[in-house]
Amino acid sequence: MPISVRSERGASRLTAPLCSLVKSALALEGRRPGEIAIVLADDATLRDLNHRWRGIDRATDVLSFDYGDTATRLRRRSAPLRADASGPVNGDLVISLDRMRDQAKRYRVSQGRELARLVIHGTLHLAGLDHRQAAERRLMRARENAALRAGRDAVSALERAVGGAAVRPR
Repeated sequence: MPISVRSERGASRLTAPLCSLVKSALALEGRRPGEIAIVLADDATLRDLNHRWRGIDRATDVLSFDYGDTATRLRRRSAPLRADASGPVNGDLVISLDRMRDQAKRYRVSQGRELARLVIHGTLHLAGLDHRQAAERRLMRARENAALRAGRDAVSALERAVGGAAVRPR
C-alpha cells in the first residue's frame, strides 16, 4: 500500500525521505504502513482543519487523521498504548510548512530536521501514541528521538532538499 506526499511544488525531492521516516517510525513501533497520505500545507489550511475537526480555532504544526473505524479509535484512547497493534497503519498527515519554518528557528534546528520530527510525530499518533499526560509526552518524545536516530539518512536528505529549494504548501 502506498505512502504519498502532496504539495503545491517541490515535494518530489521530499517524497523518498518522508516515506522512509514513516516506515522507520512505524517499524520501531512494530507496525507497518498501509495507505498514508502526507500533505504539506500552510497555516490557513491547518487552522481550518483544526477548527473543523477538533474545535480549536488556531493553526497547529501537524494533524493526524486515522482511517481506522470509530470503534478502533475509541479503544486506542481508552486502552493502554499499542492496544490495537495489528494490521497496517492508515491515515493522513497534514503538516504546516509555516509552523515548520517558525519552529525550526525557535528550536534552532534545520528546517529538514523539524520537518522530519513533524512527520514522525504525526506517524506516532497514527500508530496510537498520544501526549495528553506528562508520562505520554515523555514517551512520545523518546520515540520521536529514537525514530530520528533510526532515520538519520532520511533526515540528512530532507535537510539537503529543504535547504536547497523552497517548498510550497499545497
